[in-house]
Amino acid sequence: MPSPKVRNAKWPQKPIDPFLLAAMERQSTQPAAPADARTIIRRLHFDLTGLAPTPEEVEAFVEGSSPAGNRQSAIAAAVDRLLSSPAYGERWARYWLDLARYVDETASWLEKTTSAHLYRDWVIKAFNDDLPYDQFVMRQIATDQMGLPPQDRHALAFLGLAPTYWKELQLPPDIIKATVADEWEEHVDTLSRTFLGLTLACARCHDHKSDPITAADYYAIAGVFASVRHAEVPTMGDEFWLPVKKARESVAALEKERDELKKKKPAPADLTNQVAAIDQKIAGLKTGTPHFNMAMATAVEDAALFVIPAANNKGTVLDFKPGQARDLELMKRGDPNKTGDIVPRRFLSAFPAKDGQPRRFTTGSGRLELAQAIVQEAAPLTARVMVNRVWRHHFGRGIVDTPSEFGLTGDAPSHPELLDDLTARFIKNGWSIKWLHREILLSAAWQQSSLAPDSEKRDPENKLFARMSRRRLDFEAWRDTTLACAGTLERSMGGVATPLTSDKNLRRTLYGTVNRHELEPMLRIHDFPDPAAHSAARTETATALQMLFSLNSPFLLAQADALVARMEKEAGPMLNARVTRAHAILFQRPPTAKELAMATGFLTGRETDKKAWSQYAQALLASNETQFVD
Repeated sequence: MPSPKVRNAKWPQKPIDPFLLAAMERQSTQPAAPADARTIIRRLHFDLTGLAPTPEEVEAFVEGSSPAGNRQSAIAAAVDRLLSSPAYGERWARYWLDLARYVDETASWLEKTTSAHLYRDWVIKAFNDDLPYDQFVMRQIATDQMGLPPQDRHALAFLGLAPTYWKELQLPPDIIKATVADEWEEHVDTLSRTFLGLTLACARCHDHKSDPITAADYYAIAGVFASVRHAEVPTMGDEFWLPVKKARESVAALEKERDELKKKKPAPADLTNQVAAIDQKIAGLKTGTPHFNMAMATAVEDAALFVIPAANNKGTVLDFKPGQARDLELMKRGDPNKTGDIVPRRFLSAFPAKDGQPRRFTTGSGRLELAQAIVQEAAPLTARVMVNRVWRHHFGRGIVDTPSEFGLTGDAPSHPELLDDLTARFIKNGWSIKWLHREILLSAAWQQSSLAPDSEKRDPENKLFARMSRRRLDFEAWRDTTLACAGTLERSMGGVATPLTSDKNLRRTLYGTVNRHELEPMLRIHDFPDPAAHSAARTETATALQMLFSLNSPFLLAQADALVARMEKEAGPMLNARVTRAHAILFQRPPTAKELAMATGFLTGRETDKKAWSQYAQALLASNETQFVD
């Protein structure tokens, strides 16, 4: 798309800038001045890693940005450095996990999630490796059908971690069918909103009222999910897995035999010896079978589900037929007990293939063909949705401000030509998300200051992007930065999640346990999204509970003590030196004269009082400046 002509030809740095500047000039608005070097490096670190820069990184960047002619090359070098950091994948994985309604634990009666963390780790690696976004999409839907190594099956947890609802099988099939249909609706809704920015679930009961999506389209997609079931699948080839499968079946049979033996009344005289013999066989199978404890992927496998009456019509049976698929009947007003014509599995009619018809799904459940259609026939929309999500995280608002609703009921794009151009170039550049970051972060628009009184007056919502919006950090970035600044952050990556309430958990918040049915209080009071549903954007609140957390939580008190110890170690005994170092660590700047005077007034005469220093450190950690980025 040709770049629009602008009067201020010196301002643009990247192709996105003329689109924004042209809109500003039409509204007689000027872009804000460039942000200073300290603001830029702080913003870069939070945007790409979710962690504050160290004082040394700040000084190196400031020095490298001077004179002004070096600024753009210094920013480019910093962007490349941060995109190569493992912390980048951790930061951006969390954004994706909100969309995928990721969870570490769920109710004990539901499908297992013991390997859920391996999906989280897969997402981190995908971002760090810059896996092309079209491949990223496909692997989460059908990696097991793409001829990829078995260890990639962890990607299927996007489907495998879908919520499942309690089904009381003593009830008749009519009731259970409704519960199963609700599950299918959730799966369709999450898939469509995440990848396509469309609310297909609206069409379960009727043709979509505003978008070209019919009820037949809905059931054509829902048939894919009626043809899969949740499963733990092996992450090694059959030559390793089949012996493990046989050994695990034998262990399960032996454990059942042992448990029944223990229940016998009266107990056998040689019960202890019999149990010991069985335990020895179990131990032998576990130790003698290579890879017995291989990780299993939380995933799905093809199996058609039919809800049928139990024997003698007493209750219900969920009849899964492995390796088979089924087409669903259109359910009148969404009621699975009032069905119409069968709808063959296929893609949305609004996205026809080359033959003018929507792609038919004929192989297995159709997951692979569904994934292909999303990144081929629907490529322009699929790419737009992701481009807009990345833009939103960098600017604080999207070009489309309803990131999971691109239909007519969502917001219209503020800069449609810009979104078209950036999307086309994103696809042309191999669906590379790291390319997209560079394109945005090296723009003059992203490098603007947040201080622009005239712009704020003319455009309070910043729809013109004529300044950078001041943004509040999400809880993860604030907690992680608190740990990093206190010098206590444990940077090991991956692995099983542990509770954030544990005082021994000093890892990034990404590795804290997320329980679908009972969120930890630390997450709940800080606007963490509901892990039972796709979350397009987090709600921001300012509550008394959050302030009480800052004042009283054992976590923040412990980090305040640790920050004091770091100040002592790095700045020595002098009050001014410690205060200056604390500001450099937390705010990446020296204290103002007023801040230094306030600290001096509070601490003079108590220079050796650790409690006073801890109170001062806690006030800094809980301050607005640690929770906002300009």
